Amino acid sequence: MKAFVFPGQGAQFVGMGKDLYDNNEVAREMFEKANEILGFRITDLMFEGTDEDLRQTKVTQPAIFLHSVILAKTLGADFNPDMVAGHSLGEFSALTAAGALSFEDGLKLVAARAMAMQKACELKPSTMAAVLALPDEKVEEICAGIGGVVVCANYNCPGQIVISGEIEAIDKACEQLLAAGAKRALKLKVGGAFHSPCMEPARAELAKAIEATEVHEPVCPVYQNVDAKPHTDPAEIKANLVAQLTAPVRWTQTVRNMIADGATEFVELGPGKVLQGLVMKIDRNMAVSGQQ
Repeated sequence: MKAFVFPGQGAQFVGMGKDLYDNNEVAREMFEKANEILGFRITDLMFEGTDEDLRQTKVTQPAIFLHSVILAKTLGADFNPDMVAGHSLGEFSALTAAGALSFEDGLKLVAARAMAMQKACELKPSTMAAVLALPDEKVEEICAGIGGVVVCANYNCPGQIVISGEIEAIDKACEQLLAAGAKRALKLKVGGAFHSPCMEPARAELAKAIEATEVHEPVCPVYQNVDAKPHTDPAEIKANLVAQLTAPVRWTQTVRNMIADGATEFVELGPGKVLQGLVMKIDRNMAVSGQQ
């Protein structure tokens, strides 16, 4: 069985999607439609901007979404998923590619999500840190014992977790994690504490937009971040999307569940190869490939 997976924030690069735009008429029309919907020429920033341009949350999230979704569209009959999943932002790409969201609605939600997250980041200084080579339970235990907001945000693969929260609490957690034997506990260059209680203002704002959006039954099960389980019911999909901003991304559990349910091949659609690497670390026998 074939699983298609979609990357999240951090996978962007200058020039992403340009080959699609230059060589495929359907892709070009979709990119131009996106420029119209967003009210600025995101294609200029994607194809010829700077790394700094692409790091802006309001640009990064729609750019990665567009690259992934348009790539899936141009595959035509070769996009034949038995199941799909996306990492954080990538969940919106997965839902759109699988037909649960229209292209227009998916893009509008991603743009709204990016702006809401940006505002939440500006309300209170916060950050994230990557933790390597400690068991999940140990990281959870240390985070739970620290005052202030610090939680596990991304369960990326065994031995790789990202924590998220207030800057002071993250600093304390990093000290204790290193003392406990972590190979690394390194703060990331991000705008704020994604997938933590610090995103509550963004969650509340995005909930209204999600509730007002029509969600259809997807063509295949979508494994969602909050519970790592397959979903096809539109009401469940909506509820999980709302919860996603303040809940952890359970990627390790998602991939394991997809494999348990019959996945034999993972195809990553979008910029970078991050998810291919994570899948291999979760199960080294799995066939992985990707298209950019």
